[in-house]
Amino acid sequence: MTVLDATLTWAQLRDIKCAELESAADGWGIASNRADAGRDRIEKQLLAGLRENQHGAAADAAVGRLRRLGRNLQYVYTECGLVRTALNSLAHDLRVQQTALRRALDEAESLKYTVNPDGSVTYPAGGASVVEGAPLPPGGTARVTSDPGLYPPSGLVGPNPHAAKAQDIAHRIAKAVGTAVEIDWRFARVLRRLKAEEGLKVPDRTWTDAAGDAAAVREAARGYLKSRIPRDASPAARREWWEHLTDEQREEYLAVYPDQIGNLDGIPSLIRDTANRDNLQLLIGKLEGRSDETSGVRLAGLREIQRQLDEGGRPPMYLLGIGDEGNGRAIVAFGNPDTARNVAAYVPGLNTSLDKDFATGDLKRARDTAIGMHLHDPSSAAITWLGYDAPQLPDGLDSLDVAGDERAIKGGAAFNGFMGGLSATNENADPHMTAIGHSYGSRTVGAATQQSGGIPGIDDIVLVGSPGVGVDRAEDLGVGKNHVFVGAAENDVVTKLPSHRQAAAGFYAVPGGPVAAYLFGDAADQGDDDLWFGKDPASKAFGARRFPVDDGPGLLSGGKVNMGAHGQYFDPVRDNSSANSIALVAAGKAHDLKAEEYR
Repeated sequence: MTVLDATLTWAQLRDIKCAELESAADGWGIASNRADAGRDRIEKQLLAGLRENQHGAAADAAVGRLRRLGRNLQYVYTECGLVRTALNSLAHDLRVQQTALRRALDEAESLKYTVNPDGSVTYPAGGASVVEGAPLPPGGTARVTSDPGLYPPSGLVGPNPHAAKAQDIAHRIAKAVGTAVEIDWRFARVLRRLKAEEGLKVPDRTWTDAAGDAAAVREAARGYLKSRIPRDASPAARREWWEHLTDEQREEYLAVYPDQIGNLDGIPSLIRDTANRDNLQLLIGKLEGRSDETSGVRLAGLREIQRQLDEGGRPPMYLLGIGDEGNGRAIVAFGNPDTARNVAAYVPGLNTSLDKDFATGDLKRARDTAIGMHLHDPSSAAITWLGYDAPQLPDGLDSLDVAGDERAIKGGAAFNGFMGGLSATNENADPHMTAIGHSYGSRTVGAATQQSGGIPGIDDIVLVGSPGVGVDRAEDLGVGKNHVFVGAAENDVVTKLPSHRQAAAGFYAVPGGPVAAYLFGDAADQGDDDLWFGKDPASKAFGARRFPVDDGPGLLSGGKVNMGAHGQYFDPVRDNSSANSIALVAAGKAHDLKAEEYR
């Protein structure tokens, strides 16, 4: 046990000095902060200097050792932070029971009752006789195991009004002491497990233990921190909440709830990045060693994100969200979205999940966009937002998920929350913000615009590879039709999927789903401007501004469907015209955009 023993008395509980526990917590906090400062210096100064100025085997070896040291300091920071929070939470919970005890003792003193060492309460005679001249109801002693004095001993003596009050005080004293014993045992178990392996390395199995440690402290400290996180507040209110926390409170939330703080819209991006880098390690530790396929896929994606974060590069990466729920969550910015005047958020679509392909492909799309934006305005940032469950097609292009709106509508609500957070944390008076939807992601962006108030802070919308957005006119997206931009490759089959009307005429009769129906079915009318999710965004009837893109590779290659045209819109090598057009709009330079004829 820590400060109590199994025979705790109310006097011992009364005299516990919770301030000493908090002082010990402060010492662990100092150790945690020093480790964090060391890690920060390694990542932002030493590693950056080596990468920029030194090359060769010796430099590579030094980088490897510094990364290992930084990872070790990250572990020290995490574990020391958990100890600090456990001690502070222990002090907090014990103080609550001390307060309950002292109120009971104060009430006993005011009534002139005697609280005995064993917690029983002795009270005086009192009340009134039933018969004149009979004695007053006698005093007694109230214990939690009996109810003495609650009933009159005979018909001639009335009840003693002190008996019930004394019994209540005795129960309150016993409850405070009993709860304090339970609290002490609970935190003793948590503190005993906060112990690192010997040695100078921190392997993945150690992070697995750290993930378990964090879960244990979260459970033990549930009443101390978690209940105070404003999950149901607006992003602006969350930012205000964070700003009004003390430094110590912030450090504790980051140590114990990096997953909550890192994924909370409205928290500043630098804070989210710090929290999510720690949570990334905990997630890797959590998934390490699992044998199921999903964990393996997630782990590969997480490791690739970690590799890119370690590698650095320009524009710098900020991890604004990470999680393993659903198909996985990852939000990565290239450039700081809180300081940039231009911020673009790209929503991926069909078949996107947290895997290695996402970490290499979808992150590259945001990076390429950010680099292109910087050519037009250096104060720019681009984001890949995987904050929803995009439809997955393991068995071909006939999934009902991709055919339906449910995931887009749910994802659109989450996207609006994220953009509301960026609007709350951006430091510019009137930042220029762009929503970019690709494939089913364009339907998700369309759904977001139909939420109450539209997408917070958005000035422009870019739709590429779109099967429709759920509305039939660009002006219905809430930013004005001149601020909606569309790229549609001639050979991109997704931009020519049959409409619902065509499907009803025989679309599902064609084996192979939408693509086969488009290629071989009589139901597909390529001259029609209606797509699966509404009017073709590249059509004149929709009314958006269409920009030129490369036709892309042909639809058939080697007897198979080739989806290459659907995936090259952001690539400055494969489709420079499209990539530069997206960057122009996102950088607020849409007036320089070239126009393309409508379909």
